[in-house]
Amino acid sequence: MAFSERVSRLKSSLIREILAAAQRPEVMSFAGGLPAEAMLPKVEWADMPLSMGQYGMSEGEPALREALAAEARALGVPCEASQVLVVSGSQQTLDLAAKLYIDKGTEILLEAPTYLAALQIFQLFGADCITVPQEADGPNLPQLRARLEQHKPAFIYLIPTFQNPSAVRYSEAKRDAVAALLDEFGVTLIEDEPYRELTFDGGSATPIVSRLKKASWIYTGTVSKTLLPGLRVGYLIASPDLFPHLLKLKQSADLHTNRVGQWQALQWIGTEKFQQHLSELRDFYRVRRDAFQSALETHFSDLADWNVPQGGLFFWLTLKQPLDTRTLLKAALAADVAFMPGEPFFPDPDNHPGHLRLNFSHIDPARLDEGLKRLAAVVRQALVAEAA
Repeated sequence: MAFSERVSRLKSSLIREILAAAQRPEVMSFAGGLPAEAMLPKVEWADMPLSMGQYGMSEGEPALREALAAEARALGVPCEASQVLVVSGSQQTLDLAAKLYIDKGTEILLEAPTYLAALQIFQLFGADCITVPQEADGPNLPQLRARLEQHKPAFIYLIPTFQNPSAVRYSEAKRDAVAALLDEFGVTLIEDEPYRELTFDGGSATPIVSRLKKASWIYTGTVSKTLLPGLRVGYLIASPDLFPHLLKLKQSADLHTNRVGQWQALQWIGTEKFQQHLSELRDFYRVRRDAFQSALETHFSDLADWNVPQGGLFFWLTLKQPLDTRTLLKAALAADVAFMPGEPFFPDPDNHPGHLRLNFSHIDPARLDEGLKRLAAVVRQALVAEAA
């Protein structure tokens, strides 16, 4: 068939395939980045105006754009509502950015590891993905400088607050240094912040875009991790030189983001009840994080190393004896446990064996210990087989 050239690069999403395989109720899943259903807030629709069922503005609802701009300014992001574009989940931001910047062979710069679905989009459009290693407090700065000196990336894509998959939160020093480098080399920053509000130690840091003096930027977030992922409401805020192009791309993609979801998001953002909900959410996930850490120490302390996440939804494990964790999936599912292999979070997965991403937010705590016990047994069996 006469498909487009890019279809040859189209890959299925491994995480979606795993989630589909894990639908059986007996499966204990650590695979997806799913919010806990117990913490999805109850929402009311009775007061929604009938007009919300009509076509809307491509930019988004004016009142919601104002609220999002106010929240961003409180974080230090220099913006007005005219720079806010409401999108169908922050995933759409990545699609629009890819359309704006990437032709086949375009160089872009990413953390290693990085968000799987971002990698999927960028590679679909033909990007040449250059990476910088992730450390416990952010990217390796000498290597970041070296990449910027040796290449001319169209943009750098970063998740500096509780990164998916590594859960890393950049230090203040790393944020300042990254901003300075991007200004020096004139590289556009795409800063993705879906997990910012899920902090367990009270710590925070202003976004990197707020520290830029010259470079262009796109800042993106979502209500999927704090309200309801089913609303499919996210946002991007862009420097004035980029916003008109992103708006035109949005117009050609879907006309406008669903107004029903926007209306519901507006009932929460900037309100006292939303702040109360966020406080309860942090407390809930902190308890689950702590229980997960305890179970990991019981079952994985001899198998892997990890840092305790200070926020977000994931633990990132590095096996002490590396093996391709993709080969563990069949045995894990046979044992009624699901996880996300670490290799696909790298542009060159075969060169990065030995990592697992485990979600702690969604699984029933009563099944947690048994699930990790079974997963550890699968890893041990694979290591024995490899050594034989």
